Amino acid sequence: MKYDLYEYCIDLLVQRGVTIESMAELVLFSQKKYYPELTIDDAIYAIQRVLKKREVQNVIMTGIELDKLAEAKMLSEPFQKIMEKDNPLYGIDEVIVFSILNLYGSIGFTNYGYLDKLKPMILEKLNENHEGVCNVFLDDIVGAIAAAACSKIAHNHESDEI
Repeated sequence: MKYDLYEYCIDLLVQRGVTIESMAELVLFSQKKYYPELTIDDAIYAIQRVLKKREVQNVIMTGIELDKLAEAKMLSEPFQKIMEKDNPLYGIDEVIVFSILNLYGSIGFTNYGYLDKLKPMILEKLNENHEGVCNVFLDDIVGAIAAAACSKIAHNHESDEI
């Protein structure tokens, strides 16, 4: 059986409450000041382009699988407890998204840091504590996808050319 990983990853995200549109809203939130002509369709297109990358698909599958295993309490201790508490010293959830942030250069890291600090919109929702729900990896993945899309837009913007 051959999988369409792009569609599979979109389905995984939707199952976890994340849509392309909700990630595109993050792009608009962080880029509208710099690119006032930016539309939701532009942001959706940039998100879709990022989601087509195999590195991104691999991170989505890995991170969501670990979140689901934590919800099902299927991880070994002490890893299970670390995931349940979303221990701030764990940090692997941030490290795993570096492959996404690297896609469009170092600007991805600053875009990500901005979104990760503010946690607006869908990121705020993903960070809410709900019994039996684990989004340790998902919130960072979503932020990184949006940050990479912001970087893609910046790299392709005509006014930034010399």
